[in-house]
Order: sequence, then structure tokens, then C-alpha cells
Amino acid sequence: MTDNPMSDGPIGDAPVQLPLPGFDAARAEWRQAYAEQIGEEGTVRNRSGIEVKPLYTAEDWDGSGYMDDLGFPGQLPMTRGIYPTMHRGRTWSQRQLIGHGLPEDYNLRFRTILEAGGNAGSLIPCNSVYRGFDCDEVDPVLLGTCGAVVNSVDDMDICYRDVDIGSISTALNDPLPFTLLALLLAVAKRRGVPWTKITGTSNQSDYLSHFIANHMFYRLSLPGSRRVLLDHIDFCQRQVPGWNPVSVVGQHMQQGGATPAEAMGLTLSTAIQYANDCLERGMQPDQFLPRFTFFFDISMSFFEEIAKFRAGRRIWQRLVRERFGASDPKAWRFKFHAQTSGVDLTRQQPMNNVARVTAQAMAGIMGGLQSLHTDSYDELSSVPTEEAARVAISTQNILCEEAHLTDVIDPLGGSFYVERLTDEMEARIEAVIARIDDAGGMYRAAEAGIPQIMMGESALAFQERVESGAQTVIGVNKYEVDEVSDAATPLTRTDDAVMGGHVARFEKFKRDRGQQAVDRALDDLARAANAAPGTPEANVFGLSVAAAEAGVTHGEICACLRRELGNGEPLVLA
Repeated sequence: MTDNPMSDGPIGDAPVQLPLPGFDAARAEWRQAYAEQIGEEGTVRNRSGIEVKPLYTAEDWDGSGYMDDLGFPGQLPMTRGIYPTMHRGRTWSQRQLIGHGLPEDYNLRFRTILEAGGNAGSLIPCNSVYRGFDCDEVDPVLLGTCGAVVNSVDDMDICYRDVDIGSISTALNDPLPFTLLALLLAVAKRRGVPWTKITGTSNQSDYLSHFIANHMFYRLSLPGSRRVLLDHIDFCQRQVPGWNPVSVVGQHMQQGGATPAEAMGLTLSTAIQYANDCLERGMQPDQFLPRFTFFFDISMSFFEEIAKFRAGRRIWQRLVRERFGASDPKAWRFKFHAQTSGVDLTRQQPMNNVARVTAQAMAGIMGGLQSLHTDSYDELSSVPTEEAARVAISTQNILCEEAHLTDVIDPLGGSFYVERLTDEMEARIEAVIARIDDAGGMYRAAEAGIPQIMMGESALAFQERVESGAQTVIGVNKYEVDEVSDAATPLTRTDDAVMGGHVARFEKFKRDRGQQAVDRALDDLARAANAAPGTPEANVFGLSVAAAEAGVTHGEICACLRRELGNGEPLVLA
């Protein structure tokens, strides 16, 4: 046997040929023994409703469709991964979500995470920022509890003090109109960093998922949101080519109640909508599709999540080639970030969450993700404490460097169970896409409440399983304890006087800026919002960047566009 690492080894290429000698007799004997030992057994189904059998064999997947269904990493049908080397050549980005208190707090935590082995960042702003307001517009008691208070170009400069923003990838949890990226680009210009060196992702660019499942992020009307996203994509293609302007967010759908199969189907339908909108704007698929990225939740349903990602990758390459005619292999890549599911974490016995996060992270890694956030065990109590955040980062490092999960590409590929489950998940996902297509696409489906109803029904069904005990949640409906002895101490709130000082500093920033330049920038932004789209002069995001450079604040940009494009009003279902 050769030592060549690229050797096929002693196993031949021929699929399993049934019936094998003795197969039927052995199967019958096993079935009888199984039935005698297990007794009466109900049907077992995963979260997507797919029946899970007790055993899988070559009857379920014999390898005869290997090249059509699996192939090789970096090759069609992409089931086994989008790059030839996958994690053996380059591990996933450790993109921990960070956000608490002041810009100085974010800067300190970010640099701490980099020193602990993290290699990318994800900025979480304060809820006041998500709502579209500046710090001097809300009650100070609400500031900095769930993210960093970032309202001005000076704030953003502090966030990345002593950090080379031209050499590190940055994900901004930044709903449209993407003021955080506008502020970051203004900082880059201030520091003399070319925009061509800025890399990262507009991590909350998916306005349809906000309209459907995350109303806090939904700032502008549906038509206005559609306009601003297309302007954002167009601007980034021309000015910030290393930036990913679209992150289609399946996490919101799944945490809102969708099953893993439904979440993947709804997410791909949303991506189809955005691709169609780009085509109508006149963009070319081989230009915009390579910059489409995805963001998913990883639930506790281990094998189902792996199959979800493998099936999604296979469907996406087929969609972009057959529907949109993309010929560049870079456009076929299903690039996704994943986060371990906060919905599956518990306040009860919170240290158990370390085990939950580890299992979820393993599913994401074996599913072939490109970047990963591991939740901290205390996230249901507060913004993660520093100790809990270190454990979350170390979890990724242990899985990579101690458990050797990166040694083999797609290690579960060829498993009778995983391949059959991947095929079944693919069918469920395609059924969701077909339903949304029949409704006129995701934009029209969201207006009609179709995804909202689907998610609500699935959420109710899962909750009923938990309450009945059919779905075990350790510490909640089984193995409960009277005392929570391992609860973490929540992160302390930023001192009121310190936060008051930050608000005063922000107000001084506004007094000291050139008011004429601010007024002119806001007038230009308003005119662009009311002009016909499709030209650089009428690009709303481009004018937002210019406004940030002139000293216009996050809240002022949002307020201007709310006036001109309409306020975001989520659908209320009776």
C-alpha cells in the first residue's frame, strides 16, 4: 500500500452490488433480534419530519451515483465542499460575535480575542443602533447592554484602534442602510487605507429575513429596502470589491421556528429573489454571485444539520448554473458562516451549554462551513463574559487542533445514513423552494405571510414536543436540579457615569463638525433616495458613505432614509 496521501488506497471504485452473499439472511436475523430487544417502537423523525430508521445499509445508498451526488471537493456537484482542500488546507475563520458597552470596550475585547487565537471579528452594535437611533435619542439605561454603541466615524475609529483594518476580515452586523460599513469606509479613508483592501461581510444585509423573522433589524419599507440593498451591492462591486455585500440569513428563519429543511429552502428562495433583482438592475451573474454569502443556525440535530449543509451546497450550484447561467466556478460556491444555536441553549444548568455548543460546532465543521461563531455558555444570561468567550474560542481550537477534525475532508461522505439523509433533505428543501416559486418569489411570499405561517406552525409543533417530553432538553424537562450551582455571573452593565460621558462626547462630536457639510450631505442623500435608481449619482449607499465622511451620524442617516423611503412595518398576521 502506497504512502502517497493522494492514493485511492485498497478500496476499489465499484459501488456495492446487492444482493450480497448472505445479506438477506443476515438482515432478517438482525431485524428479528432488534424487534425482540426493543419491543414496541414508534416512528422516529428528525426536526424536518424525515423518518430516521434504526440502521442504514447499501440498500439506502450504494454509491452508484457517486459522481452525480458526491464527486470531489471543489468540483460539481459541490456536495463535499467548495474548495479542493477544504479545512485540511485552510481552517474556517473564527468569527466570534463581539459587542458590549463603549467602542473602547469592543476594541479591548476584539484585541483579546485576536490574542486568544481568533482570526476575524464580527461587530455587534447596541440595540439602539439596530433600531436606527443615536445614543442621544434613547434612554441611557438602554445603551450598551447588548452590543457596542457605535454612532459616528470617531466611534468606529476607536473600535478598530491599533487594528489593521486593511488586513483583517470584519463582519458587520449592520442592517441596511449599512451605516456601520459607511463609517468603516470613512475610517479607512481617514487612515489612508484603500477600500480595495477592506474585506468582510455585511452580515445583516438580508432585509427579507428581517421582515419575516427579526423585526428589530427591519428599518425601512419593503420597496425602500429593496432599493437600498441593490444600491449597496452595486456600490461594493465598483468600490469595495473584497467586500461581501449580501449575506442571506437562514439563522433568523430557523431561530424563528423553521425546521432545518425549511430554513434552508427559505434561505435559498431569498437568494433567488436577490439574484433576480440584481439581474433586473443589469448586473452580471458572474460578477455579483461570487460575493453572495449565507449565514445559518446549527441546531442540536447533529446529522440533520450536516445533511442540510451538504444538500444546500448541491442545490445552490445547480440553481446558479441552470437558473442564472453563471459560468464562473467562483459563482457556484455556497459560502456560509454558521453560528451555534442560541435557541438550543438553556438558562438551567448553563455549563451544559458547553457540550451543546461543541456538538453544534462539530456538525457545522463536518458540514463544510467557511466561518464559525461558537456561542458562550452564558449568552442566555448576558452578553458573554470574558471567561465564557475564551471557552467558546477554545472550543473551536480544540476541535481543530486536538480532535483533528480538519484531517479529512467531508469525513462522513459515503455514510449510508448521511448520504440517504442528504438526499431526503434535498427533496424537502426543493419542495420549499417550489412553494415559494409558486407564490411569485420570496418578496411576494413574504408580503403574503407564507414563510411566517410556515415558521409559526413548525415552532408550535417543536414546542409541543418539548412540553410533552417527546423531545428531551436536559435540565429543562429531564434531569432537572433544584439549585443552579454552575450559573455564570452576568457581565456587569456599563457604569452610568461612563456611558453618560460617552453620550457627552458624542454630542461634542456633533457640535464640532462642519454643519454646512452635514446639511449638504443629508440633502444629497435625500435627493438620491427620490431619484431613479441605477446610476452612481443616485446610489443611496454611496451617498451614505459620503455622509459618514462628512460627519453625519448613524441615526441621522437612518432618519433621513426613513423619511424618504418609508418606515419598516412588519407584517402582522391575524
